[in-house]
Amino acid sequence: MKKALITGITGQDGSYLADLLLAKGYEVHGIIRRASTFNTDRIDHLYQDPHVNGVKLFLHYGDLADSVSLMKLIYNLKPDEIYHLGAQSHVRVSFDIPEYTADVTGLGTIRILEAMRESGVNARFYQASSSEMFGKVQDVPQKETTPFWPRSPYGAAKVYAYWVTVNYRESYGMHATNGILFNHESPRRGETFVTRKISRAVAAIKQGTQKDLFLGNLDAKRDWGYAPEYVEAMWLMMQQDTSDDYVVATGETHTIREFLEVAFGHVDLDWKEFVKHDARYERPAEVDLLVGDASKAKKQIGWEAKVRFAELVRIMVDADLAALQNRS
Repeated sequence: MKKALITGITGQDGSYLADLLLAKGYEVHGIIRRASTFNTDRIDHLYQDPHVNGVKLFLHYGDLADSVSLMKLIYNLKPDEIYHLGAQSHVRVSFDIPEYTADVTGLGTIRILEAMRESGVNARFYQASSSEMFGKVQDVPQKETTPFWPRSPYGAAKVYAYWVTVNYRESYGMHATNGILFNHESPRRGETFVTRKISRAVAAIKQGTQKDLFLGNLDAKRDWGYAPEYVEAMWLMMQQDTSDDYVVATGETHTIREFLEVAFGHVDLDWKEFVKHDARYERPAEVDLLVGDASKAKKQIGWEAKVRFAELVRIMVDADLAALQNRS
């Protein structure tokens, strides 16, 4: 039985990755931060499902800002694979808390790599890199060789984490891989992220419990995929004999305005009647266009996106409609 350690296990990607690894027979360990309220909603089903017997899921308190806790955990667990997904991952918020973002999103990565090196644990390491590293894009589409030009403290922190992962691979011979994932969404997406904010608002407006939706820039273009497929790409990368860096994307780009059109149109509403502009949601430096070339991932690990844009939007809206109906 393989043993995996996931940082950020309570997030969207971490929860789907836990689903995947448990289904493959792994023993899964996750790091969670101590809080005064439970924040494990996305993984509670793994304990509550009566059809799942003998689930090997264990949660440990820790923090990416605390190198001692990381060292102890990695030394004691001796995992076969470490998936580093934890971060302060909200781009707009990173402008408000840049130092914290740099500490957790950037230095958190080197703390884990150092814990692996110092403890002598021979695990395979996955770093959750981001399309936000491309920022002011230098190539269209963006691929593994495209130069980085981050446009936020989050993007800059991810660039640091990317290069330090490459450095530890080259310096110490670690099996350390960067997955450069473009935007990926799902019904488990955080409620402050624009796609989930839209799908929840559509459901609430349709149900008559919300009147307006306030958003910032509607012209930003993103390459949106389906999160459960993207965590499969993470796993495939870790099964390769040699570590490398891979772009994971659909190869299509759409504006937030298009997302609104599909989401509201799915419930027979006109988005223009409900969406209002709010400058507070504008970024100081915008990323205008992201679209990825995942041909390397297709060729070398056999991965390609299946769920496309319109289907993804409908999945999210339907899930939020169902959640509202279940509460009423």
